[in-house]
Amino acid sequence: MFHVKPENVLVLPGWQNSGPEHWQSRWEAQHGYRRVDQHDWMRPKRGDWIARLEEVLLMTCDEPAVLVAHSLGCLHTAAWASHSQNTGRVKAALLVAPGDAERDEMRPLLPSWSPIAMQRLPFPSVLIGSRNDPYCSFERAQAFAAAWGSRFVDLGEAGHINAESGLGDWPVGHAVLAELLNL
Repeated sequence: MFHVKPENVLVLPGWQNSGPEHWQSRWEAQHGYRRVDQHDWMRPKRGDWIARLEEVLLMTCDEPAVLVAHSLGCLHTAAWASHSQNTGRVKAALLVAPGDAERDEMRPLLPSWSPIAMQRLPFPSVLIGSRNDPYCSFERAQAFAAAWGSRFVDLGEAGHINAESGLGDWPVGHAVLAELLNL
């Protein structure tokens, strides 16, 4: 379907990982995409997560990868891209429901994720946001998209665009990914 090997589509879950009913997990099972596992999902350290993504890209991807990020995974993508010398190893990124680690209630839980990297991403990207996401205001999601140079997609009122949103396999999201990869 895509011009990318399924194993080079890297799934970047957010804080606390993505459970079996999350669309990211379902896409892995259905399409053979690969999760970038982290050492600590509960107390994520930005530097550790960046190093892990760099390691996976350098050691296992024999051609440009595609990043499929959710929540803190979106901030992870931006942080990695702002530091890595290997951004050419990424073809594109789908960024879904970015979490806002700079919200007052989130800062003590995710202390190493502030400030959020706000540089333009050096590869094409699409950011899908929700109007009633409890972890990121709609305006802030739009600001992230503008800063990162991402095309913004308004998903309406879809919560945090996760398993609790009732998306199942989320074919709409997969169609956006397909469109992004066929640029």
